Amino acid sequence: MIQVRALRKHYQVHERAPGVGAAFRSVFRRTYKTIAAVDGIDFDIAAGERVGFLGPNGAGKTTTLKVLSGLLHPTSGQVSVDGHEPRRREDAFLKKIMLVLGQKQQLLWDLPPSDTFELNRAVYDVPLPQFRETMRELEELLELGDLVKKPTRTLSLGERMKCELAAALVHRPKVLFLDEPTIGLDVSMQATVRAFVARYNERHGATILLTSHYMEDVQRLCPRVIVIDKGLLVYDGPLDQLVARIRPDKRIVFRFARPVDRSDLGAFGTVVRHDAGESVLDVHKDAVNRVVTQVLAQLPVSDLTVENPPLEEVMSELFARHRA
Repeated sequence: MIQVRALRKHYQVHERAPGVGAAFRSVFRRTYKTIAAVDGIDFDIAAGERVGFLGPNGAGKTTTLKVLSGLLHPTSGQVSVDGHEPRRREDAFLKKIMLVLGQKQQLLWDLPPSDTFELNRAVYDVPLPQFRETMRELEELLELGDLVKKPTRTLSLGERMKCELAAALVHRPKVLFLDEPTIGLDVSMQATVRAFVARYNERHGATILLTSHYMEDVQRLCPRVIVIDKGLLVYDGPLDQLVARIRPDKRIVFRFARPVDRSDLGAFGTVVRHDAGESVLDVHKDAVNRVVTQVLAQLPVSDLTVENPPLEEVMSELFARHRA
């Protein structure tokens, strides 16, 4: 569905020193610096996949999404989305995709979202029976209710995002580029948006490329991740294999029936956090059974959980290794 080969997007940025003199001189002579937003990345995404597109701020994620959606032209390289070259912006291509930016909105501010839905129906030339069926489905999945009848300016951030998603899907796109769709939302609304994206993917087989700084979004939605840093490809593969490669350990949370000294736990693994009633240990995955057995035998454990290390820590370590 998506093919990217040696994609590069470079910008020429004007640089000058501060001050009036430097500003005057720049009128006649300018110094430019080349910034490589994306610097030669390759990947393929099959139809129906849900893929996380990760990286720190300034890594080139949004630039790549804008190239894939045809908003930016690549400096070099080849890009294909369902057989189309995005930069051509053909009608057939535009009817297959949608780019949703969490920090931008397409809803008309002083009008209810239902007017935006009708506008998008006209823009994409969606037949009226299909439009009505799609809206019934979206209202059910997103629990829109009467939100679509209220002026957009009166809606909360979470309510607007639900309506943004509905507006983006009026024409049932085959490819969804989601750029931080849950940014600024509370925990409950983030879960609602994640559940909706998963259900839409399952119902329609849509291909989804998701960027997010909320690792919970990635863990819940994306079995595969593509990671870039400073415009370069760092990793492309299953998320669980990335975690196992970077942090081949497990995090064990012990809760105790009575206070336990920190020194009693040092022999079992690396103590990440400790207070009188709970301790968190990092233990190599091959030693989990042995450590749990020993701690249960020697200390007053009332409860325990075994987890993978937080994905935020895995990503930070991956970026640190790449830059080193």
